[in-house]
Amino acid sequence: MEKLAALPIDWANVNWPYFLALVILVFGCTFVGTALSMKRTFLSCLLTSLLFGAAFMFWTYYPHNLPLPMLDKPDTTAVTGTAAQRPYSSGPLRDPTYR
Repeated sequence: MEKLAALPIDWANVNWPYFLALVILVFGCTFVGTALSMKRTFLSCLLTSLLFGAAFMFWTYYPHNLPLPMLDKPDTTAVTGTAAQRPYSSGPLRDPTYR
């Protein structure tokens, strides 16, 4: 149990509904894949992988308009650096229309 506490994961910031939904999705895919493969290990793994891939693609990218928990995407429009920093230029900045 000491090793679990030493993990560098911020447990408060985990998106638990999304995590639990994916665990349930994998469980369902494994159950169906194992039932269809009639207890053949490799075929079960292959079917489970394909079922999970299809279910995850539907869950994440299909516009189904269902209230499913989603993974929040980081804001990529944020400007890095400070406001005082200017981009590097090889010469003085000037207006290209100015002559």
